[in-house]
Amino acid sequence: MSDNIPLQPVRHKKRHDSKQRSGCCGWCCGGRDFKPRTVWLGHPEKREQKYPRNVINNQKYNFFSFLPGVLFNQFKYFFNLYFLLLACSQFVPELRLGALYTYWAPLGFVLGVTVIREAVEEIRCYVRDKEVNSQIYSKLTARGTAIVKSSNIQVGDLIIVDKNQRVPADMIFLRTSDKSGSCFIRTDQLDGETDWKMRLPVGCTQRLPIMGDLLQIRSYIYAEEPSLDIHGFVGTFTREDSDPPVNESLSIENTLWASTVVASGTAVGVVIYTGKEMRSVMNTSNPKNKMGLFDLEVNCLMKILFVALVVLSLVMVALQHFRGRWYLHLCRFILLLSHIVPISIRVNLDMGKMVYSWMIRRDSKIPGTVVRASTIPEQLGRISYVLTDKTGTLTQNEMVFRRLHLGTVSYGMDSMDEVQSHIFSAYTQPPVSSQDKAPSAAPKIRKTVSVRVHEAVKAIALCHNVTPVYESHGPECTDQAEAEQNYEDACRIYQAASPDEVALVQWTESIGLTLVGRDQSSMQLRTPGGQILNFSILQVFPFTYESKRMGIIVKDESTGEVTFYMKGADVVMMGIVQYNDWLEEECGNMAREGLRVLVVAKKSLTEEQYQDFENRYNQAKLSVHDRSLKVATVIESLEMEMELLCLTGVEDQLQADVRPTLEMLRNAGIKVWMLTGDKLETATCTAKNAHLVTRNQDIHIFRTVTNRGEAHLELNAFRRKHDCALVISGDSLEVCLKFYEYEFMELACQCPAVICCRCAPTQKAQIIRLLQQRTRK
Repeated sequence: MSDNIPLQPVRHKKRHDSKQRSGCCGWCCGGRDFKPRTVWLGHPEKREQKYPRNVINNQKYNFFSFLPGVLFNQFKYFFNLYFLLLACSQFVPELRLGALYTYWAPLGFVLGVTVIREAVEEIRCYVRDKEVNSQIYSKLTARGTAIVKSSNIQVGDLIIVDKNQRVPADMIFLRTSDKSGSCFIRTDQLDGETDWKMRLPVGCTQRLPIMGDLLQIRSYIYAEEPSLDIHGFVGTFTREDSDPPVNESLSIENTLWASTVVASGTAVGVVIYTGKEMRSVMNTSNPKNKMGLFDLEVNCLMKILFVALVVLSLVMVALQHFRGRWYLHLCRFILLLSHIVPISIRVNLDMGKMVYSWMIRRDSKIPGTVVRASTIPEQLGRISYVLTDKTGTLTQNEMVFRRLHLGTVSYGMDSMDEVQSHIFSAYTQPPVSSQDKAPSAAPKIRKTVSVRVHEAVKAIALCHNVTPVYESHGPECTDQAEAEQNYEDACRIYQAASPDEVALVQWTESIGLTLVGRDQSSMQLRTPGGQILNFSILQVFPFTYESKRMGIIVKDESTGEVTFYMKGADVVMMGIVQYNDWLEEECGNMAREGLRVLVVAKKSLTEEQYQDFENRYNQAKLSVHDRSLKVATVIESLEMEMELLCLTGVEDQLQADVRPTLEMLRNAGIKVWMLTGDKLETATCTAKNAHLVTRNQDIHIFRTVTNRGEAHLELNAFRRKHDCALVISGDSLEVCLKFYEYEFMELACQCPAVICCRCAPTQKAQIIRLLQQRTRK
């Protein structure tokens, strides 16, 4: 076969809009379209329309539909229908071959086992749902707090959620008891991420003197229509009884979605979505009866055997020249030969699956394993591809700071003492006057490096969303935690949504600049000399996957200086910072060491510049339509001509036993694909360290392609190589899947390992779907 085979472009398929509701229809969603709503605080009676009950129901059947539903799901497959028809044929006297029980007893036993198994699973599901629906919460009312079950919560209720308690419905965060003015939530049951997320209450309600004042003010929330997007929200908060009326924009930072858990403090929120309109429910497909590939193959084989059975019976009748009532003879031959497929195979399959499920639940090597579907345990033996993320899967998601790069000088772990001395000098030595400066060039160079180190470390210590929390480990720690300015290191832990940020803040602490306090509006740093530096937090721009960066605007209380700090991925920061001629090369060098690289920059602002930005930013945040686009446009106007400060490199440790695990998967014939959002060099280094790619294995790095012609040439070049791992970026992957979907998947499936870097979540889903279509698994 020639290497340069013409590649056929794929036909484009229509894709559904992202707003489309998965698993919902007009009937299951109450027979109406979702609409935006106005929710008055603490006044459910002012509802504009009827909203669904706040009931979680994961059952496949109800009391009346259980038996008909189970029987229908069993007899819709030919395998079971065949034995039912055989049993029913014995009611015809001309076709009866023996006692009725010889046909109905085995069939009844099979159906009985199936019904019992389904009943057990339904009962377990019912118990889990009832436990969730019966959870008790405190509701704020005009007469004080009242006890309410989760299933009785309504839109507009003010619900109090304590620490380590599940959020019962989608809510807007109004108040917190935490001194920092924020709280953290765990979202692992919603999006699978183990990192804690920070949430901020509405500023107007957080400033109220007491919790009961929430019912005394006249305020409402405008919320967008329910949607699938768990990472976005658009709404506004309005207080009418103030002069002038207060309007605040609401975003994802002000939400508490159902199925998340409050990890710090106590949260008070107003319910905006319940029942089938909650984000967690809308992202869950309807319960359905699962049938494994093995059962489908047995069902198909049964059809083939039945056709052979009919043909053989026809031959028998033909040998008798179709004399007399030949059609009765045909049916009797079919009945006589029907035991070619014994009904016992159905019994053995069901009993075997039940035993497999029981053994999996009882396996001491994998404690806590829950079998959600006992009908498909054998599917585990048919796996031929494993698709994995890097962070938190192959790695521990526990970051350790490894390198600081300033362009002309780089500091590794063995030279952190030098960085520490620069920081100590910056905060302990008085400023040097002009007449005291040495005339030689060496002191100037040392001073320049010292200043740059100081600015870089200060930026790292300020540009983050980390909150120090003081936990009580005894009376002494409790007293110190309650003191306003007495910060004790032994009682302090750092909470953040990203382990990268925690690693950076822990590193600044190790070299002398410690984050000791933070709330919504201020931040405190402690210098090596024990001095407390106070900063006002003017604005925070959190990290998003689309922007790949985060920023913060702070004001130094001692000098009045306003500074905009930003850190992010090199691909976006490269177009923002000035004098970046060394940036790309050094990012590549650090990534080849397996480090996660962040670029840190800053920009000094005058008071007039900040006031102009704040006015435009607040106006954009109050927009209901195209808010994200307007806000991004305003922020981008500030992200110009920023000063490049440094690069940071953190290392993500590999999971324990990840290397032998991947080796066992490889020996079992299972191919592992790694889909990650990290840089190409970082992903490749991690793949080598984890032995996803063996030492003697060649690696083909798919060069960057931007059009159909380049993709054609690169695919033909890749076709010439054999038994090599593939490394491809998300941009090149998008081009290949756009023009040469079939050919790319054909070549990729032949590789022993595939690494997709800079891969977007939508691309990960697309790869999984294409792989399922190709392998039919």
